[in-house]
Amino acid sequence: MKKAVLGISAYYHDSAAAILVDGQIVAAAQEERFTRKKHDSSFPINACRYVLEESGIDYNDLTGVAFYDKPFLKFERLLETYHAFAPSGFLSFLSAMPVWIKEKLFMRSMLGKHLAELGTAKIPMYYPEHHLSHAASAFYPSPFEEAAIITIDGVGEWATTTIGRGRGKDIEILSELQFPHSVGLLYSAFTYYTGFTVNSGEYKLMGLAPYGNPDSPRTAEFKNKILTDLIDVRKDGSILLNMDYFEYATGLKMTNEAKWEQLFGVPRRKPESELTQVYMDLALAIQQVTEEIVIKIACAARQLTGCKNLVLAGGVALNCVANGKLLRAGIFDDIWIQPAAGDAGGAVGAAYAVWHIQQGHERQVTRQADAMQGSYLGPEFSDKQIARALEKHDAKARHYDDFEQLATDVAAKLAEGNVVGWFQGRMEFGPRALGGRSILGDARNPEMQKKLNLKIKYREGFRPFAPSVLEEEIAEHFELDRPSPYMLIVAPVRQDKQIPLPKNYNEKSLYERLYFLRSDLPSITHIDYSARIQSVSKETNPRYWELIHEFKELTGYGVIVNTSFNVRGEPIVCTPEDAYRCFMRTEMDFLVLGNYVLDKKDQPAVADNSDWRAEFKLD
Repeated sequence: MKKAVLGISAYYHDSAAAILVDGQIVAAAQEERFTRKKHDSSFPINACRYVLEESGIDYNDLTGVAFYDKPFLKFERLLETYHAFAPSGFLSFLSAMPVWIKEKLFMRSMLGKHLAELGTAKIPMYYPEHHLSHAASAFYPSPFEEAAIITIDGVGEWATTTIGRGRGKDIEILSELQFPHSVGLLYSAFTYYTGFTVNSGEYKLMGLAPYGNPDSPRTAEFKNKILTDLIDVRKDGSILLNMDYFEYATGLKMTNEAKWEQLFGVPRRKPESELTQVYMDLALAIQQVTEEIVIKIACAARQLTGCKNLVLAGGVALNCVANGKLLRAGIFDDIWIQPAAGDAGGAVGAAYAVWHIQQGHERQVTRQADAMQGSYLGPEFSDKQIARALEKHDAKARHYDDFEQLATDVAAKLAEGNVVGWFQGRMEFGPRALGGRSILGDARNPEMQKKLNLKIKYREGFRPFAPSVLEEEIAEHFELDRPSPYMLIVAPVRQDKQIPLPKNYNEKSLYERLYFLRSDLPSITHIDYSARIQSVSKETNPRYWELIHEFKELTGYGVIVNTSFNVRGEPIVCTPEDAYRCFMRTEMDFLVLGNYVLDKKDQPAVADNSDWRAEFKLD
């Protein structure tokens, strides 16, 4: 009989479920994709039902259920923190305690109540620590027999950063940094101060940083003030935060805004207000500081473990700019990053921790590939299911019996400047669209970034887009010597492909800089000549590879623009119904659902979208 472990992350943000069957990941998905509520933190009942159904495992036959952290230890940290900072934070204490006492303190019974909806058997329940779940999610699916493990996030129970070593089926945590001193919360504080939303806007801060002027005395001054007044960075990358400037330990917000304004000479930016150069310089300063801390932690990990390979997880591991710098630093021979590095991936890690550590099963490693299967671990829909969804909306579509012909035709549409919704195979697990639920465009088109941001995604115009490139073509376009399948490495566009910038470039406005031609692939080249690369393998995603290959046959370029199939404020689409709705509410030109291709011009008229557009503050 097959042995299976269900992993769950829930109640904070990005709830998810994952299942291992005989030690192999069979399915994983975030709850938000089913409820359509971005960063849904509720118990992932829909994701649990999906992974059980996909695996063919009845809940009553599970050998264990793993929750990704220890609630009582987290509660202990909360109480000790309020005690340590008393009387500061009394209002926050009054706000938090009723929720903990009513719900989270009784999380075991809450979990039991939800799990009872899935089956009646009393399945053993396990609670690995938060950072052990992150460490397990990074090491066990990796292609390494042995590796150093770094986890960096906001906070789990007490730990905010850990260094460990994975060997065979065992993980040993060697060093940890504890709350309130946190690289993740430091970065989130700057996310908050520059006007973005904590726990979801950090990647916007990372995307804004290259607009900062690296030669400006103000940027250097900001960086110096961070390192002098806000934090003390030690040689091993551990940090001490000056808590006079932060309120997240006991307050209801991230920073002491009066002190920050006095320190940096600029007030907190109001969300959705104009982005001026001072906030870009501030973003660059904290990005540079974060990169330096990550490099120091990596050096300490190499020295502590003696390992030549490194694996990463935790929310800060999604900082792909820092990852690129770490890779180029050459501290480790190779690096592998969990594609769902944030809390959602904790569901995978918790299941792995139970399977290998608690239940003692040996680990099988495939050196040629990791165990995440390209992160294509979500639901898949047949042509029959797609046809049913199309019929429901009286949608007009052409069905292709020959996929190669479909790829040829769609490649031609991309080359003509059209934007294409691409819905194929299993949905991706994690925050990145990787060619399963993607919106595609021509990277050579200088207008494509603007079109995608303003007419398709309805989001801030400064945001960069990522290239999907044929794995065998990476070196043709980028300064990267290895695959990057999960869009988690930023690397420069090849120097011979770059177009020199004018001397007064940094004096120009944000949008003047944004739309200046910087390479022969302008729509995926960020303003510092970088790109967040996804390499596409014929083995992992043959359909997506075929499309890009056909595009290369037509244009000579084996690279296209790839962004997630959603609009601002929505999760990535899951079902054909979600995809069709998003297609009709945006200015996408074509939609490819499995073997069906839809032309926007052929579709029935839809109801007025003005109310929906107003939700995103659109004209």
